[in-house]
Amino acid sequence: MSIRTRKTAAALAATAAVSLLASACTGSNEETAQDDPKAKATITFWHGWSAPSEVKAIEENIRRFEAAHTNIKVKIVGNMTDDKVNQALRAGGSKAPDVVSSFSTTNVGKFCATRAFVDLNPFLEKSNVDPAKVFHKPLLDYTQFEGNQCSLPLLSDAYGLYYNKDAYEKAGIKAPPKTWTEFEQIAKKLTKTKGDSFEQLGFMPNYHGYETTISHYVPQWSPTYFDAEGKSNIAKDPAFNRMMTYQKKLVDSLGGHEKLKKYRNTFGDEWGAKHPFHTGQVAMQLDGEWRLGMAKDAKVPFEIGTAPLPVPDDQIADYGKGYLSGTIIGIASTSKKQNAAWELVKYMTTDTEAVVAFSNGIRNVPSTIEALKSPNLKHDPEFQTFIDIAQHPKSNTSPANVDGGAYHTTLQEVGHRYETGKLKDLQAGLEKAAQQIDTDIAKLK
Repeated sequence: MSIRTRKTAAALAATAAVSLLASACTGSNEETAQDDPKAKATITFWHGWSAPSEVKAIEENIRRFEAAHTNIKVKIVGNMTDDKVNQALRAGGSKAPDVVSSFSTTNVGKFCATRAFVDLNPFLEKSNVDPAKVFHKPLLDYTQFEGNQCSLPLLSDAYGLYYNKDAYEKAGIKAPPKTWTEFEQIAKKLTKTKGDSFEQLGFMPNYHGYETTISHYVPQWSPTYFDAEGKSNIAKDPAFNRMMTYQKKLVDSLGGHEKLKKYRNTFGDEWGAKHPFHTGQVAMQLDGEWRLGMAKDAKVPFEIGTAPLPVPDDQIADYGKGYLSGTIIGIASTSKKQNAAWELVKYMTTDTEAVVAFSNGIRNVPSTIEALKSPNLKHDPEFQTFIDIAQHPKSNTSPANVDGGAYHTTLQEVGHRYETGKLKDLQAGLEKAAQQIDTDIAKLK
């Protein structure tokens, strides 16, 4: 199972993950980081990667760290899920990890609020590391909660548009769309019906399509999920209503929800060679930077194009932005070797050479400002699109919250009901969902 399978599964199971996190032990790094970082120590690092190339890249980075920190040895444990992490943190003891990486940025709020991960601010200050100068703001937004920087970015993901250049040429399309109006026109032009189904679909807009979630769509409208008091803003910020209204219009113009759903059921696995973009079943795909490598590994029989996702017509000046997410890394509050653990976290997240090498190894976007500019980055020309999205000043992310991302599930349910036609009054649905989100979060505070 690859990194992306785990990340998506974690996002879809956010609510289940929250229940586990809620029972995690509460800890604090105050007065606990007493170990000597220069003393000989063995620390345990848990991560979720399992593909051979990913595991190899992790091991190579750890070996470089050990060469630079000869007193610290790292025991690597891979293929670890958040569920296993939570169980280990609750149990504590010598078998618990010292350093943990997670694909679930939605769980950062819980990791911070329960003190399952220690606040890294004291470590950053002690090491004279200013995170605002190392990472772009969206990455800091999803790695901290209410001032508690309990994790740091460990590579990042940028979402954009993939398109079949051969299909574009056949349809006489000269360039990828910059606005959502253009996008709808191109998606319809690329769609070829076959009986009551499709020979080729320009784009699969359904929320149950691969990666076409509200959290990946709505950044193009520059939303604000919560107001200054921490209350849900989804009913007040018109970005959400506008985005969901557009998506419903796109669903209807491409054949309607049921017809699209039926076609969706013919798709191969998202993480396999038979992904619908690979096979030509869809001509455009909303996806992260990893799709480029996967498509090329699948030896697709067409030329691949990449571009930022479109923006609303009245935000054309912001074209180039996108949704950012990524892997996070932190120190377990149960660790008795937190200073040694910090040396590993600091190396993996702030050392430019380490970040670049890891990016090259697993084909993710570098997470530091300096690494994004490094001449040592090795990537295909099409990958530059995602490097640019990662650096765009208007790119944004979903904020961490104490509910572990359950607010996404609540919002997604509104969107799904609306796209199917079961919800007629979208604004009323958003207002009810906002109330539910506020209620759910209040119960956790």
